[in-house]
Amino acid sequence: MRTIILLVLSNVFMTFAWYAHLKDLRSAPVYVAILASWGIALFEYMLQVPANRAGYGTFNLGQLKIMQEVITLSVFVPFAVFYMGQPLKLDYLWAGCCMAGAVFFIFRG
Repeated sequence: MRTIILLVLSNVFMTFAWYAHLKDLRSAPVYVAILASWGIALFEYMLQVPANRAGYGTFNLGQLKIMQEVITLSVFVPFAVFYMGQPLKLDYLWAGCCMAGAVFFIFRG
């Protein structure tokens, strides 16, 4: 459970690092956006690295990666809709279905 919680928190930071500057720093020079993103990403790494270390052994490398991708989509969709004001599309559902398939294959047996 610790791994999952840390991955969720790290994804929140990374999603903001990658995309929030498109809304909040649109008129700022690109170097300002880069520095702000790096600053936010530092916190992401402070959570991501311990999450992977805690999870490795309980989960194999492929399982950790797919878990990360599912969490990424789970964090990204609300971010896109509520923070960035993007429309909620069925494409997110179809992407989620593909991820569910990936989870099935990577966690089976």
